[in-house]
Order: sequence, then structure tokens, then C-alpha cells
Amino acid sequence: MAELIDLSPIAAYQYLQENPANSVLVDIRSSMEYLFVGHPIGSIHIAWIDEPDWDVNPNFVSDVERLLLGRFKGLDPKTETAIVLCCRSGKRTQDAAAALLAAGFQKVLHVNEGFEGERDEQHHRSTLGGWRFHGLPWEQC
Repeated sequence: MAELIDLSPIAAYQYLQENPANSVLVDIRSSMEYLFVGHPIGSIHIAWIDEPDWDVNPNFVSDVERLLLGRFKGLDPKTETAIVLCCRSGKRTQDAAAALLAAGFQKVLHVNEGFEGERDEQHHRSTLGGWRFHGLPWEQC
């Protein structure tokens, strides 16, 4: 039975670099987070929960499958590809991963610290962990 694979930001980046022929980084944060806070370079944005209503995206699983079918022609998206999920702090990815696993995807990984990591004592992010904290490639609008 497939289960969620937990990766640090550095391990996730390395995994993606070593498996470009069948893996993709999907940033599941809201559109505003993706655009204005920044995102990993090369990530594809498919929101799990988005504004204005902050409801779970009912098309999330089918959107991911469509992405994989288009990107990895000739591979079975559920068994021959890997989806690496990223959110703000590694919490939303667990729910999104559960939906993908329930739909039959076999290789689902997530960035356990997310893009920004947890908040520090001053309630700031990107100071204790996360993709940006570790100096991995990112950009913003």
C-alpha cells in the first residue's frame, strides 16, 4: 500500500534533480501565496485550498493527473511518476497527499518543512526551516 513519503527541503530538491524524467514539484498553496510570497523555481501551482472561499479544490486530483499526463507522455501517472508536494509549512500537503493516495497515486512525497517553515518566537517564517531558509532556488512576482 502506498503512503506519503516525508522529505526535508534539501532532500526534496535532490530527489527532483535526480529524477527529472518522472517527478514534478506541485506547490499547493493559494494563488496569493504562490505569487507574492514566492515559490520554488520549476514548481507547478495547483491550489489545494484557494481564495476567495478557501474551500478544498474539488478538481485537485484530476488537475494533478492532467498535469502528469501532459508532462510525462507514455508514463502511467499513478504508478510511474512521482509527485512532490509543497505548501507553507508542510501541513496542507498531508491532506492533499491523502487525496492523491486515495485516488491510487503510488509515489507521493512532501516537503515536510514547506516553503516557509514554522513561525519563530516573533511569529516570522523562513527563519527556522523551509525551502527558502535552506537557500534552495525560488522566485516571486
